[in-house]
Amino acid sequence: MSVPRLPPLRRFAPVLFPAFGALMSITQIVAEVSAGTPRGELLADLGVLVLACVLLAGLPRWPVPVVLTLIVLTAFAFTATIPAAIATLEVASRQRPRVSCLVGVAGILAQAIFGLWRPMPGLSYGWWLVIVVFAFIALVGVGMLIRTRRALIDSLAERANRAEAEQGRRVAEARIAERAALAREMHDVLAHRLSLVATYAGALEYRADAEPAKLVSAAGVVREGVYQALGELREVIGVLREDTDASDRPRPGLPELRELVAEARAAGTPVRFDYRIQDGETLPPATGHTGYRVVQEGLTNARKHAAGQEVQVRVEGEPGTGVRIEVSNPVPGTDSSDGRGTGLIGLTERARLTGGKLDHQLTGSGEFRLDAWLPWGGES
Repeated sequence: MSVPRLPPLRRFAPVLFPAFGALMSITQIVAEVSAGTPRGELLADLGVLVLACVLLAGLPRWPVPVVLTLIVLTAFAFTATIPAAIATLEVASRQRPRVSCLVGVAGILAQAIFGLWRPMPGLSYGWWLVIVVFAFIALVGVGMLIRTRRALIDSLAERANRAEAEQGRRVAEARIAERAALAREMHDVLAHRLSLVATYAGALEYRADAEPAKLVSAAGVVREGVYQALGELREVIGVLREDTDASDRPRPGLPELRELVAEARAAGTPVRFDYRIQDGETLPPATGHTGYRVVQEGLTNARKHAAGQEVQVRVEGEPGTGVRIEVSNPVPGTDSSDGRGTGLIGLTERARLTGGKLDHQLTGSGEFRLDAWLPWGGES
């Protein structure tokens, strides 16, 4: 939303300027009538006043030519003085200082000429010049002050609009980043949970001859997995609807890896787990959560592309050196996946956001390896 500005009065200038000039000049005509000015001279002054007021109507469109014409008229008739003063003030408030000063000098010269052939009664020529000089200095000075103030207001309004647009852009970018983080979180959670459900569902499909107790157990795991997936999905959607910060939600870290590995083993994935972080060591929440997601994605990929193959998980680290996570598993020759799924892309972005890095590759020996390094806090 732009900064509101008052509607410009310049659209009414062709009417306001002549009306104001005529109103201010009426006192001059009355004064000349009271002083017994000859009729011919009075009519000439009145004609100059009418011409000056007509010229003021064109001041907004042709400011400099109009003000110079009015200044020339002031050398012949005093009734053009007030219209010329109005035009001088308007030009000084709109034009460059050099143009305004030249207009002021021209006005002083014209009034000096007028004072020579039509001196003011009871006022010496010297004092007349002093009054004229100070009057035009005041007109030009006030006009420049108005111009400076207008420029300052326009500058402040522009800066306010720019700041508001920048703030809107930052808010939009923050919302996009937050929703991207929620999308990554949703993928990490649901991909892992649904892969477990698919594993147990596959067991129900292909092992129909299994003992009833095992079938019931597998069906219970499927049901529990679906409930957990729905609960986690509902939690993420609730964050989206409430427009709250997803970072406020409790998130798993490295201490929860043991539960994750146990869950994978229960689903039939043999896992060799090597955890070398001392209990009691406190990791930054972002680092711990990213490490958890790295292991989770590795186990999920192994379950999808190397079912039944042993997965080796190694986690080690300490303050000052960071956390190193390695997840590897052999990949059957029939699997053509190169590990470039959206999950790994999201994990790579997540690791970079925490100041770490993540590499994944399919080695020549047919082993898929996921290698991540995450800062403990302060490492680079």
